[in-house]
Amino acid sequence: MSGSYETLDWYDVPRYYDLVFDEDTEREADFLEAMAERFGRPRGRRALEPACGSGRLVGALAARDWKVQGFDLSRPMLDHARARLARSGRSARLFEARMEDFRARGTVDLAHCLVSTFKYLLSEAHARAHLECVARSLAPGGVYVLGFHLSEYEVDKRTRERWVVRDGKTEVVCNIQSWPPDGRTRLERVRSRLRVTEGGRERRTETYWNFRTYDARQVRRLLRSVPALEHVATYDFTYDLTAPRELDDDQLDLVLVLRKRGS
Repeated sequence: MSGSYETLDWYDVPRYYDLVFDEDTEREADFLEAMAERFGRPRGRRALEPACGSGRLVGALAARDWKVQGFDLSRPMLDHARARLARSGRSARLFEARMEDFRARGTVDLAHCLVSTFKYLLSEAHARAHLECVARSLAPGGVYVLGFHLSEYEVDKRTRERWVVRDGKTEVVCNIQSWPPDGRTRLERVRSRLRVTEGGRERRTETYWNFRTYDARQVRRLLRSVPALEHVATYDFTYDLTAPRELDDDQLDLVLVLRKRGS
């Protein structure tokens, strides 16, 4: 397979996807708990993860005695998450749903969606519908921790990120390439390539998709359209509790803390 790639959604190979992102799991879980304590009222330690993927954070929060719900559109990811929970002896409610149209069971104290999955919602209407669904799922005073990257509309070159991770005899090389964002269509083309070496054999996968683009002004406008949620803090992907940031274009890695209004 030298030089060739399978046209395969990388969400269909959850084990390899998992290896790329797993090293941040406990740090992210620490941060989420801190956000719930600092800005919310986690009375029942109930959590919801839209687009929960492979279940990294579902399992991490369940291990910390949170009552967890999670949903995703990818059946391979959900199957992987269920198997992960079964191996650990933990439980959670996992279900298939869309980010812009879902219903949690009861209300939760904490919701979270990191690593830019929010940008798969390609219209303002769907982004707003997602935030409204989250608001309905939160108990009054509950918080939504939402992480994604802002776009630089003046950039005219491709950008690239690369990760190399190893687990025993398995090596995964992940390359993400983004094309310049289009300020007119609010779309950004992205490609992921995975090269997996396992048991002396190599497998390569390639996935293309579009993200919706945002700058800080566009984020603020979207948030104003969902009055049930108030923006109470901004951080970045360092998850440094001592370093809150402004919601501006100086930092592209954005982590918003939104709180459900009410008492």
